[in-house]
Amino acid sequence: MALKHSYTLIAPIYDAVVSGPIDHYRKTSLARITDADDKHILINGIGSGLDIPYLPDKARYTGTDITPAMLRRAQQRADLHQSCIELQIADSQSLPFEDDCFDAVVMHLILAVVPQPELALKEACRVLKPGGSIYIFDKFIREGQLAIIRRLFNIAIRHIATRTDVIFEHLLDDCPQLELVHDEPALAKGWFRLIELKKNN
Repeated sequence: MALKHSYTLIAPIYDAVVSGPIDHYRKTSLARITDADDKHILINGIGSGLDIPYLPDKARYTGTDITPAMLRRAQQRADLHQSCIELQIADSQSLPFEDDCFDAVVMHLILAVVPQPELALKEACRVLKPGGSIYIFDKFIREGQLAIIRRLFNIAIRHIATRTDVIFEHLLDDCPQLELVHDEPALAKGWFRLIELKKNN
């Protein structure tokens, strides 16, 4: 099943599944954007808009997702919080934007969802201005970590909702312009991580 179709089915229950304890880490991740004034920020894979309540003021936002049902929920949340955000259907693996057009990119729970996360990170790097930052919150297997159960579970679930076998270090190897600025464990004994990258000039 394509992710677009599976997330259309998941949309009505998505918030109940991924909110709660995770909200704290969304807020923590977005708090790292300390200079948002007049910036154009991409929320890449915005889903149902759970990031919206925590977005810094005074920035201009564009939110993308491949699933219309999720974007409709994001629009409802944006209206509720009176957030000024433009929502657009787009595939994170092939973004419809010019090079170097965003001051920052937020990628929460998207790299471990898309079929080709290396393409999604490359695309985020492409549309990011030199000197800009990418803020990531997601689950990754550590390089060299066996994680047998997660790898086996991935076979069953990767085409329905998410992947459980992504190694972030491998994604970063394919993006030489990106520098790792911050990497800290979050949930599930470090399976989930808060990561900040910077695009070199």
